[in-house]
Amino acid sequence: MSDAPDPEAAKAAPIAPRASRRMRGFETAAGLVACRVGELGEKRGFAVSRLLTHWAEVVGAETAARCRPVKISHSRGGFGGTLVLLTTGANAPRLEMELPAIRERVNACYGFNAVARIHLTQTAPHGFAPEPPRPAPARPVSPAVRAEAESAAAKIDDPGLAEAVARFARAYLSRKDAQNRGSP
Repeated sequence: MSDAPDPEAAKAAPIAPRASRRMRGFETAAGLVACRVGELGEKRGFAVSRLLTHWAEVVGAETAARCRPVKISHSRGGFGGTLVLLTTGANAPRLEMELPAIRERVNACYGFNAVARIHLTQTAPHGFAPEPPRPAPARPVSPAVRAEAESAAAKIDDPGLAEAVARFARAYLSRKDAQNRGSP
């Protein structure tokens, strides 16, 4: 018997398509979310997602803290679109004075006169960033749990670490106590 491959067997065996390879190792966060940000931006008229992702760099940190882009709408026959910015009532007058400078900076980001008008709004039905979740109200800690947590922290010399251990012990023991009682 020879170790040479049989040419007839090679012709008969189907060749499996090569599976798409994933990157090996770490992937950048920008690479993971770029597709999703692009899709969301295109739904709101943003052909260039850089305006959304680098808003503070485009208009400046101070202006970016007072407003954010919501959408760009383009008219059928007109040149340039309308950029809608979301702001609060107190910031609207100051932003109204800065609109020409904001328009110039946004058009510099796009590289052409993409924005002809800017509209300020104080309400938007859907924004890009949801409001952060509010923390759950703190449960009252029973005196027995508090005493046990303080005794665990009393063995530690470092005051910062002792306080952290006491907080952790109170949270852990309160949760354990609530589960033993059957309440959430």
